[in-house]
Amino acid sequence: MTEEPADKPLTILIACDTYPPHLNGAAQFGFCLAQGLHGRGHNVHVMAPRPDNGPSQSETGGPWGVHRLRSHGVPTHEYWRICLPWEIKKHISMLFDRIKPDVVHIQCHYMVGEHTLYEARKRGIRVIATNHFMPENLDPFLPFPKWFKRIVARNSWRDMGRVMSRAAVVTTPTPLAAKAMTEYASLPDVLPLSNGIDASAYEPRPGEEIVRHEHPTVLFVGRLAEEKHVDVIIDAIAKTPRELNVHAEIVGGGEVKAALIALAVKRGIRDRVVFRGLVDDEELRLAYLRADVFCMPGTAELQSLVTLEAMSASTPVLLADAMALPHLVDHGRNGYLFQPGDSTELAGRITEILSLPAAERDAMGRHSRAMVEPHSLEGTLSTFENLYRGKGSLAGIP
Repeated sequence: MTEEPADKPLTILIACDTYPPHLNGAAQFGFCLAQGLHGRGHNVHVMAPRPDNGPSQSETGGPWGVHRLRSHGVPTHEYWRICLPWEIKKHISMLFDRIKPDVVHIQCHYMVGEHTLYEARKRGIRVIATNHFMPENLDPFLPFPKWFKRIVARNSWRDMGRVMSRAAVVTTPTPLAAKAMTEYASLPDVLPLSNGIDASAYEPRPGEEIVRHEHPTVLFVGRLAEEKHVDVIIDAIAKTPRELNVHAEIVGGGEVKAALIALAVKRGIRDRVVFRGLVDDEELRLAYLRADVFCMPGTAELQSLVTLEAMSASTPVLLADAMALPHLVDHGRNGYLFQPGDSTELAGRITEILSLPAAERDAMGRHSRAMVEPHSLEGTLSTFENLYRGKGSLAGIP
């Protein structure tokens, strides 16, 4: 019998509970993972909730298969969808029969990830599990008192451990997240593995001239949600010296946008805060390149791909001292951390960076770019390929 080559293309099923057109880090990672693996010659399929109402169906015409499961909207979120087990389990089983995956990679322990894992285990198929979730991400969408949210958080951690403990390997983007999963979900040997980024995509192109803003500008990119604390940026801009004429550019949409606009009006700086809404990839790249400073005030970031994107564009950063964000700051060299929610401290740091000579700000930006190198997307894809094939130090986890 002739043995198959060890590096033959794999059929990979990626199970996501959020996927484009959803706009969040987990959805973006699922897309980039599928795109990268497809580019390496693998047969890739993605399973994810439908972004609208209707029966389960497979989308055709794309470079890889995308299989949408029947889903339902939730009243507290503008786009999040949930799948009910009794509506998706049969369809998941039918997709396994049709796709015949060599390996399954789940992106969450919720409905789609959980039942895809169960089906794979039943068939003896290798499962890799990646966690992009922290219980704090749910807080803005649970209209309950804090004591009840704490119960929900404990149950979420327990469920994560129950589901992901059945995977061959468990990964998460940062060492801090891995430590939290070990402590709260009782998951040993969680592998910290960056989501990865193609930093070259955010650099100026050969011969390209970047037209900077007329005014010093602080950029935020992300979903306008409570846990992102974009109000701290608006308050901070209002506290900077008037003669600096600092502006803010806010890219993204979300449930708190109206409240943020009202805050800018109240603080008397509506003319200095630009809400761009959702933009395409090229406009986003230019936003990073034009910005003088990038700010992420969020307190529930597992890695913050948008911060890595800004750093790839050689932009200094100001980040809340919370969750995984401290890993992306070399104090004073590429930016600063600030106390979460402290708009006065943030205003001081904005003023400090924007008052530097241009050469010193450029040096901070170059250091940001250098710090992105360990987060290479190619390195992340190579590691996942090894894990899919049962290679690597954690490959023997039962």
